[in-house]
Amino acid sequence: MTFSLDEITANRLNLTAERLKLAKSEVVREAILDYAARAGRLSERERQRMLRAFDDHVRKIPDRPVQEVDQELEEIRRARQVGGRGGSIDKSQP
Repeated sequence: MTFSLDEITANRLNLTAERLKLAKSEVVREAILDYAARAGRLSERERQRMLRAFDDHVRKIPDRPVQEVDQELEEIRRARQVGGRGGSIDKSQP
């Protein structure tokens, strides 16, 4: 395989290979292994953004007694059985 690298990346590769006393191809192989292992995971910035969004959402959940929530859910279930919250379904409409 042949790859073209910009000057900055090529310099980083050269310096890293010299510092680690490895062949450039070995540095590239290790870099690819490391990148492949992380490719499916969130970056730290993405993880923090998602955690903030979750925390914001959780704060918006109303603090209500379980019995009140259960009653509302039961009302919704009953309404769905008859076609909605307002009444029965008109089956003559398309």
